[in-house]
This record gives sequence, structure tokens and C-alpha cells, in this order.
Amino acid sequence: MPLNGCENAQLRQTIDAHDTVDQAIGVLLAVHRLEPAAGFDVLREVSQHTNIKLHTVTEAVIEWVLREEPLPSPVDQELQAAQQQHPHTCTSRQ
Repeated sequence: MPLNGCENAQLRQTIDAHDTVDQAIGVLLAVHRLEPAAGFDVLREVSQHTNIKLHTVTEAVIEWVLREEPLPSPVDQELQAAQQQHPHTCTSRQ
């Protein structure tokens, strides 16, 4: 059964949101050396503790890296606190 225009737009929005979350997790993996599961947990915790939607937090993290824009203060503070709660870091391979 083909999707109607509204269903197609909702599916596209869901896929785009998922991509943004994955990109933000990648930023946290690179910058804070977190494990992937911990990266998502950190983003979720920041979103919950700041009462800012997850997609808005992830977009801010991506802008922080790509355009070197500062993170909003509450996001920055919660990001630092949340990543401290997740000491499981990736170890470099030699």
C-alpha cells in the first residue's frame, strides 16, 4: 500500500531526526570518547534535565562542532555533567 503525502512527510521527518541523533552521538564519541550507548544516554539526559527536546539538543551539538557556535549554557552545563556520569570511554587501539 503506497504512503499518502502526510505519511511520507512523517517518515522523512523521522528518518532525518534519527540521522541528526546519530551525528550528535558521533560528536560525543569523538570529543568525549564515549561509547555509543553512553552517547545516546548523555543526549537523553541533557534533554530531560534542560527540558529541551532531544532533536534541539542534537542540533545544538552538531552546530557546536560544524560552525563552532557555542552551546546554549544549560545544554553545555548538562552535557558536561552527564558525560561525567558515563566514565565508560573508548580505549584507543595500538
